[in-house]
Amino acid sequence: MSERTLMTTLSAVLVAAAALTAAAPADATSGGSQLTDVRITGHFDRNAGQMPENVALLPDGTAYVTFAGARQVVRIAPGGATRVLATLPAPADGGVSTPVLGFALTTGIVRSADGTVYVLYATGTSDLTGLWRLRPGQEPQRIAALPADGLPNGLALDERGKQLYITDSVLGTVWTVPAGGGTPTAWSTAPELASTGFLGVNGAKVHNGALWVSNLDRGTLLRIPVLPGNRAGAPQTRASGLVGIDDFAFTGHGNQVLAALNGPNEVVRIRPDGTSTTLLDAADGLQGPTSIALNHDHVYVLSAAYTTKNDPNLLRARLNGRR
Repeated sequence: MSERTLMTTLSAVLVAAAALTAAAPADATSGGSQLTDVRITGHFDRNAGQMPENVALLPDGTAYVTFAGARQVVRIAPGGATRVLATLPAPADGGVSTPVLGFALTTGIVRSADGTVYVLYATGTSDLTGLWRLRPGQEPQRIAALPADGLPNGLALDERGKQLYITDSVLGTVWTVPAGGGTPTAWSTAPELASTGFLGVNGAKVHNGALWVSNLDRGTLLRIPVLPGNRAGAPQTRASGLVGIDDFAFTGHGNQVLAALNGPNEVVRIRPDGTSTTLLDAADGLQGPTSIALNHDHVYVLSAAYTTKNDPNLLRARLNGRR
């Protein structure tokens, strides 16, 4: 699939997503959490593949970011300096076999308390697709192979259970892999995870005894209880009408969420009752937001500019009234 074909497909899907989201009921009241001091603090080179897909944030504001098109993991210091930590090997076919998207890309990223960085890589090839581990001073190592016909996308770490949860947006599956690596286990293949033609289950976060995931095609935020023995419970829909939802983050108080809506080009607040309010949009500098992270009251939003093709960037803001 050529880049032009890919972007045409993405644009069509995300424009439709925006229309559906706009038609969905939303809470437009001004009460509750608000973002202030909104500013773009980093600009990236789209021509070099620097399309920021996902982020793991440290307490000091250092961000570990995947540059999807460059196949890279980078470290962005609080002052903005960017350093490449690793570039994953290119597939022999250049990535054209990667399902749906047609290019090899780094996706989800998390960092454990001991400094180990885990990252997902989708290539459409059996020798490279999977979960990779980065340790200081060592070469990147694939520690779990995932199906080449899938698209590993969202990644979440349960430090207590020493498990990683991986969403596959093409196969509609959540996989689990031990933190030390090994053979993946299909943890959930519930129908709510499936796509409707483009990309299904996407972002992932472990929160209060459950794995929360988004479904881009269906516009839903789901809570999947983690049962004894690390079994998956039945998915519970906690919010809908959010077609184009990518990754998300909890604000730190209860089940309130900030979510990136890629197609509508918005960041929304989702309350525990499922209602949503738009907090940021294109006027604030968003360029197809893909992921969000929070450090206390500081919000980091990454935009990959997949369809806008203009100014992939990092936006920072302050969150007020989180309760």
